[in-house]
Amino acid sequence: MQRDPDSPNFRTAILPVGFLLVVLLYGLLCRPLWLDQPKLPLEVIFLLASAFAIAQLRVLGHSWQQIQESIVHRLSRGMPGFFVLFAIGMLIGSWIVSGTIPMLVHWGVRVLDPQWFYLLAFLVPVVFSTLTGTSWGSAGTVGVVIMGIALSIDADVAVTAGAVIGGAYFGDKMSPLSDTTNMAALGAEVDLFEHIRSMMWTTIPSAIIAAAVYTVVGLVWPPTGNAATADSVAFLAGLDSIFTFHPVLLLPPVVVLIGSIRRMPTIPVLGTAILVASVLAMVLQPFTVASVCSALTTGFTADMATTDQDLPAGVVKLIERGGLYSMREAIFVAFLVFFFIGILDRIDAMPTVVNRLFRFARGQRDTVLSALGSAALTNALTANQYATSFIVGDAFKQRFDDLGVPRKILSRSIEDTGTMIESLVPWHPTAVFMVATLGVEVGDYWCWQILTLSNLVIAPLLAITGIGCYYRLTSRRESS
Repeated sequence: MQRDPDSPNFRTAILPVGFLLVVLLYGLLCRPLWLDQPKLPLEVIFLLASAFAIAQLRVLGHSWQQIQESIVHRLSRGMPGFFVLFAIGMLIGSWIVSGTIPMLVHWGVRVLDPQWFYLLAFLVPVVFSTLTGTSWGSAGTVGVVIMGIALSIDADVAVTAGAVIGGAYFGDKMSPLSDTTNMAALGAEVDLFEHIRSMMWTTIPSAIIAAAVYTVVGLVWPPTGNAATADSVAFLAGLDSIFTFHPVLLLPPVVVLIGSIRRMPTIPVLGTAILVASVLAMVLQPFTVASVCSALTTGFTADMATTDQDLPAGVVKLIERGGLYSMREAIFVAFLVFFFIGILDRIDAMPTVVNRLFRFARGQRDTVLSALGSAALTNALTANQYATSFIVGDAFKQRFDDLGVPRKILSRSIEDTGTMIESLVPWHPTAVFMVATLGVEVGDYWCWQILTLSNLVIAPLLAITGIGCYYRLTSRRESS
């Protein structure tokens, strides 16, 4: 009987997906945890998976031209997301060279007070991470400063570390500058600001709960001492020696905020914010056009600072970031993941596998809960949110569409359990980084990472109750 290359079945579809899972587990878990070898680069993993998928399709009778057309079609659909990633790197560089990010961090550190220390240890990283889009950067800069203050005022380091990590992850979810936020939107193929607005349903209540807990802990069990430590004084002095601070530097984030509220197109909004910040850098700061251009392309460096003062390590970590090329890892990984998924599109592999594995999830609630569970499991196994965003996004997009659930609920689900679980998984690179940076073990701080713990409860509760999931709205549309 002649083989029909356009008729996929589960066994055909599961092979490339299973191969990817095996390589991910071997490259990202087995090698570092049990074989004492370095992890395989994610780029190599997806190249291997792509080679396997292409070989399988060729054996099945698909021509290279057909496979290539499928890849190109998938990449073309992802181009808006690539444009956003390019813009994000330039935006961060412009906000550093203009002094916007340093000013807000400066303000945040200055308001630290022992009585409200735990609350502020949460809120300061919230501000910083929202404006930078980086949880690691937040923990590695203001987080280190806050931990130093905690030691000097005899504060509980486990509570402090939990607050810092929670605050850092608030912005990692909610900031339009975050790579994981952009990846989740890109993986589910939704507008970036639609994705962020959808996450407000779970992240804002979680943040309120976290803030309330840290407030109570601070009032009932306050640390004793003075927050004006040598570390924090040196940190602030270092920022003062480089930048001139003025309230007008709030203009770039205001542009992004207004654009998000008014649901304006993402690229023009980010481009306007970049332009405004670049002008402010040349007007208010002692930087030339050449320095601004360098910050936009390769990122800001400490060498650009016109100061004779030795800069503290925390200040250097804060300012040396951004630029177009800073997003190259995210862009390369996204490209290769789209390349792989484009191959699978030829045989509808992801929808076929998901429909078989999640046949029990027949309704809207079960499907959203399945996406939440899949995101947590995938990120815990692969230790990579980039891969999680695309694997779970591509696996569930069609199912969400068929059931009438908006894709912004899918993108939100990818972050609610995928991104948020990272700091609680001991072998995850994020948890390893947090332990090394803050000096507190996962077993000590996990119960004080209130933002994540609250989020892991609220997300499935909303899925079950339908609050913020638009079940009724989609059902009405279907009936009409």
